[in-house]
Amino acid sequence: MEDRFERFSVGMSEISRYWHKLTGDEMEKYGLKGTHSIYLLTMYRFPEGLTAPRLCELCVKDKADVSRMMSLMEKKGLVRKESVGKTLYGGVFKLTEEGQEAARHVSERARIAVEIAGKDLTEENRQIFYEALDRIVENLRILAKDGIPEER
Repeated sequence: MEDRFERFSVGMSEISRYWHKLTGDEMEKYGLKGTHSIYLLTMYRFPEGLTAPRLCELCVKDKADVSRMMSLMEKKGLVRKESVGKTLYGGVFKLTEEGQEAARHVSERARIAVEIAGKDLTEENRQIFYEALDRIVENLRILAKDGIPEER
């Protein structure tokens, strides 16, 4: 069992470390960090804009993180807020033209990285991997919420 745990833990850690390095390198061109890429790419999928609560949900981040990220991305000219009120949560965030261009670039670079990372997988293996990954994430989400059972 320890071997499975170690392989899982080390594998996830390495994937995360290398992915964060790659996204960091790409986002550096825009004066941002790799953590901004999730916001940029999520917003790119929703050209009509997103509210802060919806960004929290889609990016799996808290309100404080969304607030910080949107503020910085606004200062960089990548995002604009169309207000419906004076608070952060009373408006919709949209990518500016510059933000859309950055998102297109980062999206293409991410596509290339994922393609190269999975180049040795068959389409069937790729499908199985993503299905397994979805299940693992869902099960870990439940465990994080409910805790690990005392006995199984």
